[in-house]
Amino acid sequence: MAVRLASALIATILLAAMSTGSPACESDSGTQFPLRVESGKHYPTDKGGRPFFMHGDTAWSLIADLEEEEAYLYLDDRKARGFNTVLINLLEHRFSRNAPANAYSERPFADNGDFVVPNEAYFAHADRILQRACELGFLVLLAPAYLGYGGGGDGWYQEMAAAGAERLEAYGRFVGRRYRHFDNIMWVNGGDYNPPDKSLVSAVAEGIRETDPEALQTAHNAPETAALDYWRGEPWLSINNVYTYEPVHAAALVQHAGDMPYFLIESAYENEHGADTRRLRAQAYQAILSGAFGHLFGNNPIWHFGGPGLWPVEMSWQKALDSPGARSMQVLHEYFSSIKWWELEPDTGNDFLIGGQGNYHARTMSARTTGGSLAVVYLPNGRGITLDLAKLAGPHVSARWVDPSTGGSEAAPGSPFSADVRYFEPPKGNHADWILELHSLPVQSQ
Repeated sequence: MAVRLASALIATILLAAMSTGSPACESDSGTQFPLRVESGKHYPTDKGGRPFFMHGDTAWSLIADLEEEEAYLYLDDRKARGFNTVLINLLEHRFSRNAPANAYSERPFADNGDFVVPNEAYFAHADRILQRACELGFLVLLAPAYLGYGGGGDGWYQEMAAAGAERLEAYGRFVGRRYRHFDNIMWVNGGDYNPPDKSLVSAVAEGIRETDPEALQTAHNAPETAALDYWRGEPWLSINNVYTYEPVHAAALVQHAGDMPYFLIESAYENEHGADTRRLRAQAYQAILSGAFGHLFGNNPIWHFGGPGLWPVEMSWQKALDSPGARSMQVLHEYFSSIKWWELEPDTGNDFLIGGQGNYHARTMSARTTGGSLAVVYLPNGRGITLDLAKLAGPHVSARWVDPSTGGSEAAPGSPFSADVRYFEPPKGNHADWILELHSLPVQSQ
């Protein structure tokens, strides 16, 4: 009897999936979805073969907490600021005002039967928000069933354990089939937890893979655990990531030594963990100059919008849209859009940056192209550095300082330089961190 009941429930889910479809994604940005992973490249490429730089914002509760017009306001703002990726929970368990129901009091599953019969009204609301994100050209990192820290009440792990792998795989087939026409989705399995029973997460992921085999998938683990650390060997895992509150460069360089493209999925959020704007910048630049193909920025209260959060903040999410951190991230996007970031390789041997490396969160990071035509150094602490310019193509090198808080720039005093060992002192300003950009010159500039 139990087997027949489970089979009937699964059939109901599959029937609902087949009767529902999402329109194809027509991006109005330069990126042509879908993204693909190519052997030997530390970044994904789009349909036209162009490197994809992930510049993301964390909007976990967007579908669950906001009405549609509010969600559109958020997406339009982030598009205008240069963000091209958003991280969203398809289901919310705690961090929205009506959890697990959405702003219209529509629950994700009918009759309180978790992962049994999807509620069409709930998923139709999700469809419309995802369609707007698609129209704006966003990559959507979509979490199908967020587990929750420690497997507790923040997420769905307990309900997933009660549902079992068979129902979860059917749920994975449902969402995979429903959203397979959105070619701008990357699935994010797990969520803030390394589950002791991996089969529950893998069941959802395998259901998605069965119905949308071309979709990229990654995982969000417990802090200090990269996706590949915990899920290595899983056939659905195609993108790695770093999640750390410790110095980002240390975790990132470990993953750069691996064989799978990775990005910074989470570190300290704005208005949490005592993180000031400089730390927010430092963790993003450290990740990218350590070989990550991008990063996600987080802000409290934006990640939970009007729902309950984890850190108190006296600010509406609407006001937080124009935060100092968001403005700095806009500068970051504009800067990396101006250079061939995908050709940079981290200076892991410290043979280019030979003095002033710093340590911990204040670690200075450098990267240069294989041919030595371009180098980028991020100095988080206002202290001088020593570079061996002979490691660049030379014979002369031009250098400029870029302000990561405003995007303004100025030539380094004395530039261009002969290609030898040089000490660089950053400009004085109302912040300590700077970007130093260097280009090799075939002949001496006049």
